[in-house]
Amino acid sequence: MSTITGLFGKTLAIAEMEVRKLRHDPTELATRAIQPALWLLVFGQVMSRARMIETGGLAYLDFLVPGVLAQSVLFIAIFNGISVIWERDLGIVHKFLASPAPRAALVVGKALGGGVRALSQVVVILGLAVLLGVAIRWEALALLGVVALVLLGAMVFSTFSLIIACLVKTRERFMGIGQVLTMPLFFASNAIYPTSLMPQWLQAIARVNPLTYQIDGLRACLLPAQHVAPLGIAADLAVLAASLVVLVAISARLYPNIVR
Repeated sequence: MSTITGLFGKTLAIAEMEVRKLRHDPTELATRAIQPALWLLVFGQVMSRARMIETGGLAYLDFLVPGVLAQSVLFIAIFNGISVIWERDLGIVHKFLASPAPRAALVVGKALGGGVRALSQVVVILGLAVLLGVAIRWEALALLGVVALVLLGAMVFSTFSLIIACLVKTRERFMGIGQVLTMPLFFASNAIYPTSLMPQWLQAIARVNPLTYQIDGLRACLLPAQHVAPLGIAADLAVLAASLVVLVAISARLYPNIVR
């Protein structure tokens, strides 16, 4: 029991360190809000007027809001790994590796910190959605589901980002690969159009893309018109949790490579 408590404490300590970075640079919240605002205010408004995409009876803007929220979380999380490269250059990673903290605690702590930072986007995007007239479910259980989905999704992509950082090891390569990966992950999901509109080969990719399940769960939690059974949301959470476990195992194994 003490071992589990110690592991949990070390994980929270790493997460708190990650969140503390946001306090030192609060302008990051404002800059992170620009891109989703453009998607909703420009792309969403235009496509709502065009009525070119069949969304199963949902207004297109309503359909888009969960996708933009997940996209925003993805863009924050996928570049979280660059902090590990900075920490290596400053000698911080060497201190972490010399500490008794398990590698998994270091990885999960950084991922959890990234997830907490991504929660700020929930406030921004739901605020914009309300201003644009999107009907949102405000039930406590639905909002709790949104928090869980955002946290899990951000942790999945933060851990994926850490794996990339451990493999490429330089900021320049990391930024290039991060930019290359974000758009395929985004467009090979149900963020801006239903998977039923995709060609078969793209549907196959969307089925193994964790972002698809995060968005599916967010739509079920956020939109009153989405009469989805709780089992569907549980399945989305289960896929994200399973993805996180696999990625944490890989990342914990690769983490020491960052200093080599």
